[in-house]
Amino acid sequence: MAAPKKIFGIILAGGEGKRLMPLTADRAKPAVPFGGQYRLIDFAVSNLINSGLRQVVVLTQYKSHSLDRHISQTWRMSALLDSYVTSVPAQQRLGKRWFSGSADAILQSLNLVNDEKPDIVVVIGADHVYRMDFQQMLDAHMASGAKVTVAGIRQPIAMANQFGVIDADPDGSGRIRAFLEKPSDAEGLADSPHEVLASMGNYIFDADALIEAVEADGELPTSSHDMGGDIIPYFVERGEAGYYDMKDNDVPGSSPRDRAYWRDVGTIDSFFDAHMDLISTLPVFNLYNTEWPIRTQSVNAPPAKFVRDAVGRIGNAIDSIVSLGSVLSGTHLERSVVGPGTLAAGGSTITDSVLFDHVRVGQGARVHRAVLDKNVVLLDGATVGVDRERDIARGFTVTESGITVVGKGVHVDR
Repeated sequence: MAAPKKIFGIILAGGEGKRLMPLTADRAKPAVPFGGQYRLIDFAVSNLINSGLRQVVVLTQYKSHSLDRHISQTWRMSALLDSYVTSVPAQQRLGKRWFSGSADAILQSLNLVNDEKPDIVVVIGADHVYRMDFQQMLDAHMASGAKVTVAGIRQPIAMANQFGVIDADPDGSGRIRAFLEKPSDAEGLADSPHEVLASMGNYIFDADALIEAVEADGELPTSSHDMGGDIIPYFVERGEAGYYDMKDNDVPGSSPRDRAYWRDVGTIDSFFDAHMDLISTLPVFNLYNTEWPIRTQSVNAPPAKFVRDAVGRIGNAIDSIVSLGSVLSGTHLERSVVGPGTLAAGGSTITDSVLFDHVRVGQGARVHRAVLDKNVVLLDGATVGVDRERDIARGFTVTESGITVVGKGVHVDR
């Protein structure tokens, strides 16, 4: 009987996240809070750990302090079983330079692979919201004989120009015929002409093939040193790249409604929309799937509380998520996600919004279609998301769709 394959996990968490500004002004994108008590990195790590991986490194670079702290405080594995999740900053092992791309990040971190000597390396991004059983993809990869397998998610063909698109070989071999970067003329799938197979940014490599590829790429001065833009096409040209259709991934506890859910939350609009996916009675993405839990740091705080205010106004919460330690006093809360330790005073209204940790909402204040970062304070009677022109004049970020973002620690006057 053959010995089981040794699997090593690499999470790429070094991106700046410029399109999520100002939420990334003071933190790495994977450290951005999500869904009340989570951070984006928790989805990637949870999927790997739930899939049975026990040795995982997180490659960090920009503004990584809060990300490093979260990983070290949250993801503590048993050293007795040689298990770990650890963040590894850019170390400049190949010269006085930072990572110049995702492939270069792996090239500069090959010491981690060489130390563990795995048979297979799983490489994934750090800032997508989804569930995935990587063991099923691993089984498919090992059965295929491919050197790399790329995970694909079905997306409407009209959105093909937003993704790297997998052009599957029509011979049914499971190989990738071409890897198309944001094509404007993509063809639909044979069994679903209105859809394309978009790359999820999740890859499984034979370890020796990965090492050979990133080393060769590192010698090319014309390369952008990107996993999707350079490394995957390298394998495609050699006929060694296969694909894995996410529709075949059966995550325990998933429902038909959220079974193939995957969101790239790289913009404020997509970040906001992903939160709205959480709060319906039958959510598009179900945080309450106990068979495949999304884990995070335990919040040491009392339960959330809803009380009348000083003059007897009764608050209510409709279609919302409220995290531990929050106290809503005579507040109307609707279609919103509230982070830990938030305090809202009487007569305030919070609708269609996302609040991070320890936000303060004063009496009579109004928040609508807004994202409020940690420690934002709205003074009595203040408004956010109510008057677009005023929000812009105050220096707040306002998207074309009308979502207002207030950065960390800002005090908003009436």
